[in-house]
Amino acid sequence: MIYGAVLAGGTGERLGLGMPKQFYKIGTKPILIHSVEAFLKVEEFDCIIVSSPKEYIDKTNELIEEYIENTEKIIVIEGGVTRNDTILNSIDQTDKEEGSIMVTHDAARIFVSPEQIQKSIDFAKEHTASCPVIPSTDVIFQTRDKKNLDEIPLRKNLMRAQTPQAFKIKRFMEIYNDLSDDEIKLLDEAMALFHLRGEDIRLFEGDSSNFKITTPFDIHVAETMINKLEKL
Repeated sequence: MIYGAVLAGGTGERLGLGMPKQFYKIGTKPILIHSVEAFLKVEEFDCIIVSSPKEYIDKTNELIEEYIENTEKIIVIEGGVTRNDTILNSIDQTDKEEGSIMVTHDAARIFVSPEQIQKSIDFAKEHTASCPVIPSTDVIFQTRDKKNLDEIPLRKNLMRAQTPQAFKIKRFMEIYNDLSDDEIKLLDEAMALFHLRGEDIRLFEGDSSNFKITTPFDIHVAETMINKLEKL
């Protein structure tokens, strides 16, 4: 079984939109719908799990019914307090059988291509997990207190992680159940879990247009891109 998990469990307060950012329209559709539609273009998915803040589950279902014609593969669940909690809630909806794969994706990355999604699935089948990456174009400063410079890692060794990220579900749970409480606190995404146990993570070339809408400037860029695409 192949599962998609579109992560939309946050409220997007940093954007100051007065609503969770996944409901904000870019072009003619809400952010969430753009991402779900990209996943629906990949025929290999048996189920697409959409997470939502508890108080917005009904709203999420309503939007999906409004914009998407065929919803039989889609289920909406409550997201968790953290990203890792949301992934675990999504895994609870799966069969956890040998060979089953989950593809997690930030709902706010609306320009993800079906090709990138398919690559993540294919590489996860061959390896334990997979993740698209792009080179860092900036020099990165490492600082613990945000005031003093601790280290300057070599830029040539730095890559920026994107989603979709895919992994074998059964192996994820085997590792998670073996982690200490301190190790669990270190998890902020699925790849961190696999890295803690030295698992085979296949990195592949991402796409700079697959950025995450996080700031008002990102919204402006996304609207410009969508308007150009809709005119084609």
